[in-house]
Amino acid sequence: MQCRAMQNQRAGRRSAKAAALQGVARMHIGGRVFASPVFGGRKAARAASVASRATSVKVNATATIEKPAGPTATASSGGAGTRVMIIGGDGYCGWATALHLSARGYEVCIVDNLCRRQFDLTLGLDTLTPIATIHDRVRKWAEVSGKYISLQIGDICDWEFLSQAFTSFQPDHVVHFGEQRSAPYSMIDRQKAVFTQTNNVVGTLNVLFAIKELKPDCHLVKLGTMGEYGTPNIDIEEGYLTVTHNGRTDTLPYPKQGNSFYHLSKIHDSTNMLFTCKAWKVAATDLNQGVVYGVRTEETMADPLLINRYDYDGIFGTALNRFVVQAAVGHPLTVYGKGGQTRGFLDIRDTVRCIQIAVDNPAARGEMRVYNQFTEQFSVNQLAEIVGREGRKLGLDVVVQNVPNPRVEAEEHYYNAKHTKLVELGLQPHLLADSMIDSLLEFAVQYRDRVRMELIKPAVDWRKTGVKVNTMGAAVAK
Repeated sequence: MQCRAMQNQRAGRRSAKAAALQGVARMHIGGRVFASPVFGGRKAARAASVASRATSVKVNATATIEKPAGPTATASSGGAGTRVMIIGGDGYCGWATALHLSARGYEVCIVDNLCRRQFDLTLGLDTLTPIATIHDRVRKWAEVSGKYISLQIGDICDWEFLSQAFTSFQPDHVVHFGEQRSAPYSMIDRQKAVFTQTNNVVGTLNVLFAIKELKPDCHLVKLGTMGEYGTPNIDIEEGYLTVTHNGRTDTLPYPKQGNSFYHLSKIHDSTNMLFTCKAWKVAATDLNQGVVYGVRTEETMADPLLINRYDYDGIFGTALNRFVVQAAVGHPLTVYGKGGQTRGFLDIRDTVRCIQIAVDNPAARGEMRVYNQFTEQFSVNQLAEIVGREGRKLGLDVVVQNVPNPRVEAEEHYYNAKHTKLVELGLQPHLLADSMIDSLLEFAVQYRDRVRMELIKPAVDWRKTGVKVNTMGAAVAK
């Protein structure tokens, strides 16, 4: 049986590759099979733009797209009837999660102020992939799947907007991705540092108040980061540490050592959540996520208008995603400093599954659960070695270049983080060795004509963060 399963898996991969070569993508959504053309580079951008214009309508900045008339959505799993609000649902992790849950029968509402798109416009950045507007994304998902996602555009730092969104949707769970998520962005200048901490901390506080006042039985699933822990010289536990001191023992929140104003904002969030769980009996799950890589999920590849964003620049691009794009365009892999920095990593397909697991297994009232959400640990040097090896299999000339580290961090350190709780609840990881060729390098090669070489190098130096607004110098290294 095991042998036959492996043969079927290989056959499936061959079929998928053949379909890609023929310009057709076949996706299984909710038990149905969809075929759609696969576009590359500028051609994809033009196709997405034309489709976007063809179906676009004017929508007020604070409008709500309600569930349109159409076929009744049927659940493909146990999500039927469960109402999930996804704050930041237009972003990298949020969009993939919204489609994943919707495809499985959950009632989904996206709440987003679209500031991530504004960051690209302000800094002169662009995603590798040609992404459609959020309105066209939601409409296309209804066409493709027969399932409907509500959309509310507004800022959760605005209490009037958030309270209205909560009251109208009445969520059973809130999945909170809606924060400025880049450490380099938070270190550009004083303005960006203040925005990051204000946006993240105040937004999360508003969500906690909304749960308390408007939906006390709502479960909060909050995206934290493994970066909250820093790089201590002891094992990293999942949220809590049992300590014996002067003959007395207690279990305490694990010590946090944030390495940027962004990471520090996440620490403040965790502390506020812990307090409200004790004081107001909020039910919360804090997911300390590692570095996410990849772009493909079953749902986001069902149609060109559903494709996810892929950041490769020095501000929003994470290490592995940046290395893959650098290899695809023949740019040296830029290893910061000595390259011994070690972190936890996970595939975007595992991110969406972890969120579903957290929703399906909610915390109790008054409980603050913490899960470390990653599947493997790698150093930067190990990532460069993997990308180089796999790139050469595709005929790419991959070289590594050590560059001065723009961050203030340990470049050689002990790192052993626990991550068992999500696996115990049913997570079956997609490991990097199994997905590199199929999901990353070939995808980056397909879209490499959209890469802007001047955005690849790091342009934000932790040591030079100052009060002068540095928007013009932030994205492009001199």
